[in-house]
Amino acid sequence: MGLMWMAVRSAMLAALVCSLQVGAAWGAHAYSQFGDIKYPSGFSHFDHVNPKAPKGGDFSLVAPIIANSFDKFNPFTLKGTSPPGLSTLVFETLLTGNFEEPTTAYALLAEDVSVAPDGRSVTFRLNPKARFHNGDAVLARDVKHSFDMLTSKQASPQYAAYFGGVAGVQVLGERLIRFDFKRPDPDLPLLIGSLPVFSHKWGEVGGKPKPFDQIVGEHPIASGPYRIGKVVSGRDITYERDKAYWGADLNVRRGQFNFDRITYRMYLDNVTAFEGFKAGEFDFIESYISKDWVRAYKGKRFDSGELVKKTLPHRNAANFQGFIFNTRLDKFKDVRVRRAIDLAMDFEWMNRQLFYGIYSRITSFFTNSDYEAKGLPTPDELALLAPWRRSLDPAVLNEPVPLPPTTTPPGSLRANLRQARDLLAAAGWKLQDGVLRNAKGEAFTIEFLDNSPSMGRVITPLIRNLEKLGIQAQYRVVDYAVYEKRMKRFEYEMVSLALPGQEVPGAELRQLYHSSMAGVEGSDNLIGVKDPVVDALIEKVAQAKTRPELIVVLRSLDRVMRHQHYFVPHWYSRTFRVAWRGHRFAMPEPPPHYRPEAWALSSWWRE
Repeated sequence: MGLMWMAVRSAMLAALVCSLQVGAAWGAHAYSQFGDIKYPSGFSHFDHVNPKAPKGGDFSLVAPIIANSFDKFNPFTLKGTSPPGLSTLVFETLLTGNFEEPTTAYALLAEDVSVAPDGRSVTFRLNPKARFHNGDAVLARDVKHSFDMLTSKQASPQYAAYFGGVAGVQVLGERLIRFDFKRPDPDLPLLIGSLPVFSHKWGEVGGKPKPFDQIVGEHPIASGPYRIGKVVSGRDITYERDKAYWGADLNVRRGQFNFDRITYRMYLDNVTAFEGFKAGEFDFIESYISKDWVRAYKGKRFDSGELVKKTLPHRNAANFQGFIFNTRLDKFKDVRVRRAIDLAMDFEWMNRQLFYGIYSRITSFFTNSDYEAKGLPTPDELALLAPWRRSLDPAVLNEPVPLPPTTTPPGSLRANLRQARDLLAAAGWKLQDGVLRNAKGEAFTIEFLDNSPSMGRVITPLIRNLEKLGIQAQYRVVDYAVYEKRMKRFEYEMVSLALPGQEVPGAELRQLYHSSMAGVEGSDNLIGVKDPVVDALIEKVAQAKTRPELIVVLRSLDRVMRHQHYFVPHWYSRTFRVAWRGHRFAMPEPPPHYRPEAWALSSWWRE
């Protein structure tokens, strides 16, 4: 999914920060969900950039291996694959965030944001300087057109879910637009502020609009710092800095997007990508495979400084990562079955033998954050969950939240597999002639679907352990186009899923875990979660008025879902592992919360 999360407000109240009844705050220039706006009106630049960074030069990086080709320039529709970097570099939003404040956003396309006293609407006044790449002014009609297209059935369904709290949109003037909400929600102004805006002329033929899902090869008419440049056979793409970029002198853009050209190069696998990096085909790479980091990222070029290798600490929430179950399938509907399969993975052995001890175990949907449930429920959690006491498993309210199984002594794989065997038997699966079968005599089989063989070394020992339980498992690697099609249609059994950790989880939870998305083809509810308690807690996330209230709701949601064992937890790192071509680039100090690629694209410059 395209992850866009930001926000802003009015020139009349420029120096003022106001407190809403719902606990949020805004000023003419910014909006904050919880009232903590760091930068005052008229600030010069963000602290994590160099405002005097020179413009110029090239920067190239490797595209995610999962996307080794593209066939469209519309990143918002369901069918096909758009190139990496497109949403970040070409499209702009009403408001923009920074790497320091997860719940605050500042004026970008909008110069002014105003939230109604009752919290039921937000109004944006557009910057009169804002221009699309074709020279047209960015007007309220374009904002409404963008919203209407993204929430239509012609766009990927994630956008309709993301903006699902909006009741209506009113164009109040040439540069004035109001979004009305179904209910007060301090998160919604941030979500609307993250709306990517494009011209109503994009895709027009002879002055007539094209259906949005038929806009495929036309270059976007957007307003970002870059335009699409050279494209090589749907595999490599270069973005060229717009020298007439309207926002170059904005305080939220000063010192950012400094390269004249940014190129993404695409490779079929990690091995060829790393060889391309050593050969000088691109400048920057992030390593996700511990074995490669320890054994491949070394040699004369690293020793001489021609190539730089750095382990960068961060304070981010951990990614959510694991082998997820497709609970739409009958064999995965029983929580005892899911728990049994979880018991078959020996993470401690993997970390020693495969990962060089680099990783820590994922324990939660919100690992390494304030939102991770721990131990027994707190009084606040119990009070929140009380209305659903009869529909919840009693363990949710009375037992510590489940942690991943361990083989650290006195634990052992043998003991875990015995427990798994008993759980499977209780769920109706019995071992017959070495094969686990149900009452109908059907064998228990699992297909792990992937589009890259990189997880093979991890899945192989898990498959061996599953065989000891009588489960016949296989690892199936398919072409990305086939993989994408099967994922969109929910035609898989188990897959490896990795999602970026969110410093403040919010609207994406509806896309990922709400019942309304479980049957929508192409949605992000890949697990197939359909739980009324989960639905209700997601609604309460949107209604949280303070950060402590949000913490209680998210910990309760985490607790409820972890008792359902929806995934076999993977691992995470407390550092980023990156490498780049030395003596070419300069950079400011890393900010508190960042992703290496986004930090490099926005804040680095050519020496």
